[in-house]
Amino acid sequence: METRTEDQQSPQRKKGGRPVQRVKKSHTLVVRLTETERLLIKGKAREAGMKTSEWFRLAARKAAVVARLKPEEAVLLRMLSGLANNLNQLARLAHREGLLSIQGKCRQALNEINQLLQQLSKDDRKGDNR
Repeated sequence: METRTEDQQSPQRKKGGRPVQRVKKSHTLVVRLTETERLLIKGKAREAGMKTSEWFRLAARKAAVVARLKPEEAVLLRMLSGLANNLNQLARLAHREGLLSIQGKCRQALNEINQLLQQLSKDDRKGDNR
């Protein structure tokens, strides 16, 4: 007497359960957020019709991060700060001795400040594909 059916005897038995994912998400990243930030992200995910984690992953892939300042720009800002200090000292001197005696020094300081501001305002980052 045979108790097995033909389906059980066939070598290509269908396996039950959830299908295997090609790419497994095996790592967890914990991010601390304020309540406002959490609600903002949750709201944006809801607007997009996505789960919060799905929206967060997509945002991380698509986000373009631009450095605040390049090292050269930081040097220029320090120089600008020093020139601002010099200009402040010149203003004090002008109050003490009169404006005409330090007019040339003031013009020189202003020219240096203008040059530094022009260098800082150059927007050469457009060519960096950012």
